[in-house]
Amino acid sequence: MIEARNPRAEAAAMVPPGVTGLVLEPSLPVNHDPDWFADDPTAPAGATTVTPIPGEGRTWTDLAAVDPTVADYAREHWLGNLADLEPIPEAHTETRRALHQLAFFALAPKRFSATGKLGLRYTHRGFGTPFFGDDEQVRVEAGTLVRQRAGSIDAIVPKTVGEAAAFLGLDYQTDWFTGFHDPLAPIDPEERISIDPAAADAIGAWFGFSTHALERARRTPDARDVTRVQLWPEHFDPAFEMGDQDEGRRASYGASPGDDSHPAPYLYVAAWGELDRADPFWNAPAFNGALLSYDDLLSAPDQMEAAVQFFASAHERLTT
Repeated sequence: MIEARNPRAEAAAMVPPGVTGLVLEPSLPVNHDPDWFADDPTAPAGATTVTPIPGEGRTWTDLAAVDPTVADYAREHWLGNLADLEPIPEAHTETRRALHQLAFFALAPKRFSATGKLGLRYTHRGFGTPFFGDDEQVRVEAGTLVRQRAGSIDAIVPKTVGEAAAFLGLDYQTDWFTGFHDPLAPIDPEERISIDPAAADAIGAWFGFSTHALERARRTPDARDVTRVQLWPEHFDPAFEMGDQDEGRRASYGASPGDDSHPAPYLYVAAWGELDRADPFWNAPAFNGALLSYDDLLSAPDQMEAAVQFFASAHERLTT
């Protein structure tokens, strides 16, 4: 059953009294910072914290080692005691395309209409907006479109993108934001879309896994000009940037759920400057950078460690 959520409050119920539980998801209270209109969920909040990020104090994995209830919670929310990624369901591509349409033509415009911001984030079993307005959040949870307002819940499994936009109180528009370099091509808003629940869950797991890896990567020691992890609706991928642009060392670090040229999910680092293509690490055929395939992650002895090391290797090559 879909329920109203406040991830930080949920985490507070799982940790000892007086301890702050840091999470990967957007949480209440509504953030009115004009630069972001969003919280930075894993930003350290002092010494008495439980965090997903190793090296910043007590971790969810530490807590999970002594409390099975915490272990289940941490695993389910990609905070610690992590599960392994599973093989991709058969309906992955069709579901990914449908969810991408919802992200670009329904969820992102809803946030943009309220805050002028369009970035999305990982949310439990899917993706969604930070909280805005009257404690409002819109999200996709295991393929169900959810609108949470002041603690109340409305939810549908949309049959079309037009239906999704109307459910969120929007007039469907293909040009709701004009600043994209490569906006998503629209489908007919009345064309039926197909969302397989198992495939939607797998995509949600991918976003949780990759957000965990990216949040760890963005805390690389001595990193320069680091941005926040956001799920960009035009590409439908969580990503952040770091590195000195003037020195040609800046790159985007991200995680695609797949695209037309590479249908399976993959991690990537896209450099902004020139690369030494003689180095086999820079193996991406379709962009200026490197990728780590889903198959490589599945076969890794430690999937999260493989993801973190991939990002670390890219950063080291770009900055030395």
